[in-house]
Amino acid sequence: MTTTRKNGVIVPQLAWWGDKKVKLTFPSRWDVTYCRMQGHNAPPLTREGFRKAFANPIGTPPIRELARGKKNVVILFDDMSRPTKIAEIVPFLLEELAAGGVADENIQFICALGTHGAMTAYEFAKKLGEDVIARFNVYNHNPYENCTYIGKTSRGTPVSINTEFLNADLKIGIGALVPHQSAGFGGGGKIILPGVAAMETIAHNHEQVRKQARETGKDSNTGMGHYEHNAQLLDIEEACKMSGLQVKIDAIVNIWRDTTALFVGDPIAQYYEGLKTAVKHYYTHLPESPDIVIGNCNAKLNETNIGKLVAESLVPQSGGTVVMITNNPWGEVCHYFRRRFGNHIAGRGWRTAKLSDKVKKFILLAPYKNKTSVDWIAPEERVIWARTWAEVLALLEKDYPGGARVAVVPDATIQYFDTVATLVV
Repeated sequence: MTTTRKNGVIVPQLAWWGDKKVKLTFPSRWDVTYCRMQGHNAPPLTREGFRKAFANPIGTPPIRELARGKKNVVILFDDMSRPTKIAEIVPFLLEELAAGGVADENIQFICALGTHGAMTAYEFAKKLGEDVIARFNVYNHNPYENCTYIGKTSRGTPVSINTEFLNADLKIGIGALVPHQSAGFGGGGKIILPGVAAMETIAHNHEQVRKQARETGKDSNTGMGHYEHNAQLLDIEEACKMSGLQVKIDAIVNIWRDTTALFVGDPIAQYYEGLKTAVKHYYTHLPESPDIVIGNCNAKLNETNIGKLVAESLVPQSGGTVVMITNNPWGEVCHYFRRRFGNHIAGRGWRTAKLSDKVKKFILLAPYKNKTSVDWIAPEERVIWARTWAEVLALLEKDYPGGARVAVVPDATIQYFDTVATLVV
């Protein structure tokens, strides 16, 4: 649903840092469209809703049945670059494992980082809850070490997966079903690839598989919300099946990151069942030819480049201004595949940051300014920095003294439109 507001709009900021509701105000003469996804204010799932999801798994027996007799349970979970409030899901999972007779010492957690930097105990506590990290061993995945080769996919991806995970006799993953800039939607098998895969596996899936699809035109669909006939996603699903992941738990979230629906069961079956809800939930109607697009980044607060892709896709061919908001004390995620690591060195998947020719001016509102962060967002010489909303308004009013049409995207990292916002390789 898209609504028009004259005086101001509320956007979420500081995910994992208190989750603040921040008001953006505008001059009364401006025409401001608040671009809400359809699930913007969907109600949070109740305790009964969580229990119902676990009691009615999709394509598998209940976890308590799968858990009987198991001596090595590995639970994968997504990192701080994803909105999932795993701490509110884990207690129900632990109830299932206890009902199946699994002792605490036979359970461990591994953060499915992919090629992101390692998390600290402080971050584990935010994600899982302090009681969980005090009670269980929690580890980071390492894409450079301790991975075991298990074969190739039909698209030639050499699949090497975290050895500790492969050795488990019950393999479970927890994540979120949210739009993704290349796979269409996250969730499902992405907890395996890239989650706990080796760098060579990730690199082939992210580059060679997509390159081949683009060159042949087969399964070349890609971009936010574009999951059908998507070669990268199909390759991920193959690797997931090879890995032996038995159960995946995926949340759908509203604009405030509350879990509004939960899907439990076979990693592929529950993913596609969840997509029936997700494609409607995150869908957002296109604004009408905005002069200014404001993309707030929160759910994936340390991957501003995703929000930038969405925001610039909304700029009309006649051109306009993009304002990105990243209120993020952590800075952009350490990404060993796509970020720079010196003035002259970078991860193998790094590409020079670009902006669409339609973007005439690019303003980055970053209260915690970090010069290095723009290495994958926009060309440094084109970035106009601001620390406060007042600074942004002053810049915009100078450019649009007679008024402007403004589109505000409350969370550009998880919303999708009728445009194709994709990471170009």
